[in-house]
Amino acid sequence: MSNIKIEIGQRIKQLRLETGLSQEKFALSIGMDRTYFASVENGKRNISIVNLEKIINGLNTSFSNFFEGIPFTQ
Repeated sequence: MSNIKIEIGQRIKQLRLETGLSQEKFALSIGMDRTYFASVENGKRNISIVNLEKIINGLNTSFSNFFEGIPFTQ
């Protein structure tokens, strides 16, 4: 499993928990299937940029804020 998928999933979970919403309620609020969202949050799925944008918008954050602190390898 790719570390970046895990890092992104952990960041999504961290920000979602700050909203106080369950996976199901958050996924429904952004028009995403809960099982798909859970697999992204658990770092098990590659996410498209379109779906990542939906999540980031749902979290009321920006791409730059979302990726702040996520380590990238070169």
